[in-house]
Amino acid sequence: MTRKNKKKVFCIFALNFLDMKYNRILLKLSGESLMGDDHYGINYRNVHHYAMEIQSVVAQGVQVGVVIGGGNIFRGVQGSSKGFDRRQGDQMGMLATIINAMAMQAVLEELGVSSKVLTAFAIEGVSEKISWRKAVETLESGQVVIFGGGTGNPFFTTDSGAALRAVEIKADLLLKGTRVDGVYTADPEKDPTATKYTNLTFDEAYQKNLKIMDMTAFTLCKENHMPIYVYDANKPGNLLKVLHGEPIGTLLQ
Repeated sequence: MTRKNKKKVFCIFALNFLDMKYNRILLKLSGESLMGDDHYGINYRNVHHYAMEIQSVVAQGVQVGVVIGGGNIFRGVQGSSKGFDRRQGDQMGMLATIINAMAMQAVLEELGVSSKVLTAFAIEGVSEKISWRKAVETLESGQVVIFGGGTGNPFFTTDSGAALRAVEIKADLLLKGTRVDGVYTADPEKDPTATKYTNLTFDEAYQKNLKIMDMTAFTLCKENHMPIYVYDANKPGNLLKVLHGEPIGTLLQ
């Protein structure tokens, strides 16, 4: 590569870095997003896709925290409907999120992205217990932090866990990755006349009864001025586009 071409590549990289609108994010993915076309469990190709998305923004200097649900393995609410005690069912679901966190860590490290799993309760040989100081120090060192175990308490969803961790680490943005490219007036997969919102206030979302996150998570974000961005996480390159400020989803603030 000539000196001129090296200079051009460096300038493009520098421009991309300076263009980043958010420096620290919390990415929330559902457990089901890891299944792909499978009926349960973890599909390597799907985990690899999300890991590649994370890698692309880490390479730009963005600090990334991740929360993954556990619905691909076990969901406490569904377990309680089948006879499990809700409290124990939720604990089983928390363990499922840790399995997903470990899967994400394994693939990130295959890609050369250093990461650490922090969980609501320590598991010797697997993960350390969460503290916001440890999480922030890890993020500032350039590592991805994958939060597992939800909030550590029953009756709280992983949406609530994501909102809590986003507030704790003082993220600039909480991203909710879905299979739909934003928030609509109705379910666009069922109603072809549904229209997409580009921007919403928390109050507007309340008034319109839009199902974006559970009410506990939503209220925590509203009270702590944590913006939420809903976008299609399945399309390659979308995470980087969001962080560059491209309006591909729906911003709530």
